[in-house]
Amino acid sequence: MSAPVAPPPPVRLGPSDVVSLGAHGMRTRPVRAVLSALGIAIGVAAMVAVLAVPASASKALQDRLAAMGTNLLTAGPGKTLFGKQAKLPDGVIPMVRRIAPVTGAVETGRVEAKVRRNDHIPKDDTSGLAVLAAHPDLLPVLGGTVRSGEFLTPANQRYPVVVLGSEAAARLGVDHVDPARPPRVLIGDAWFTVAGVLGPMPLAPEVERAVLVGWEAASTLLGFDGHAGTVYVRAQESEVDTVRSVLGATLNPAAPNEVEVRRPSDALAAQQLTRSTYDALFLGLGGVALLVGGVGVANTMVISVLERRREIGLRRALGATKRQIRGQFLAESVLLSGLGGLVGVLIGVAVTAGYALSQGWPAVLPPVALAGGVVVSAVVGAVAGAYPAMRAARLPPTQALA
Repeated sequence: MSAPVAPPPPVRLGPSDVVSLGAHGMRTRPVRAVLSALGIAIGVAAMVAVLAVPASASKALQDRLAAMGTNLLTAGPGKTLFGKQAKLPDGVIPMVRRIAPVTGAVETGRVEAKVRRNDHIPKDDTSGLAVLAAHPDLLPVLGGTVRSGEFLTPANQRYPVVVLGSEAAARLGVDHVDPARPPRVLIGDAWFTVAGVLGPMPLAPEVERAVLVGWEAASTLLGFDGHAGTVYVRAQESEVDTVRSVLGATLNPAAPNEVEVRRPSDALAAQQLTRSTYDALFLGLGGVALLVGGVGVANTMVISVLERRREIGLRRALGATKRQIRGQFLAESVLLSGLGGLVGVLIGVAVTAGYALSQGWPAVLPPVALAGGVVVSAVVGAVAGAYPAMRAARLPPTQALA
């Protein structure tokens, strides 16, 4: 009598076989797969956008600071010991220019006049704009640009000519200057011709919201008293702190404590730090959305196991091992989540690029956010599919086929 023949060893499934089996479950139920992956996609898209949009904003800020420099200081009158508004002495610019590391200094003065687009607008409606007396060398010190037209010059600063900051131009409805027919604005009761419109200047937001008049014209036509309201100082990059420490005493030797000295680039950096707090909040919301998507995937896989009991029983009866069954459903869960993560990354990239383009920023896409979105979604899929996969593997063939 011949000896019994031993059963053949179970065939091992290769990685491609496991992926194929996992993809088969998705193909047979495409609508459910898409809806389950959508939750993952939304969470990943939110996380990618939350990481990429602030990175784009930060890069835009760095580019602006690099173009305008971080060596700009501003000084203005503060408060007296009795709480009243202080004033800067006359002739402060020559004194500031005597400081060795200073490379440029210029002043502006506030004019007590209201600006309107035309005489049909009520006099009290100023659109929140200020009128500033300025010198022709203001723009080089601030590192600003003229978007349209020209800036104040020694030739036109004595006449009723103005230059609009970028925000002031938008509020007054002036987007460009036609030399043949230049627009005009009403300051007080006098008409002024618009000579130019400035580009954005984040280091001097008060200039963005102002209408600039020549220093002499402001004195003769608008009753300007000649007192400097703000002093802008450029210094050597390595000596900014040194200049800052002596600027108050230089501007007002009798009362240096009545001078406020600021570094605009520090304020911009602080604003960026404040935004990062909200970024962390939105990142947490993206994580919650991703968690909800993972719960949806887990629910889908549990239902899939219940619906495919006969398939599981048939495969077990034909020799599939518990490990192979477990691998099949785990692969399906990972593929489902990975597909959602990939779609989410693409959506996040599109949102970031669109928003950055609308703001005029460079689109920065951190590699960690892109790769992390897919990896995190796959990990979520593995965790979400672990229980359904183990449940499928524990089904006895006889019970599954019953």
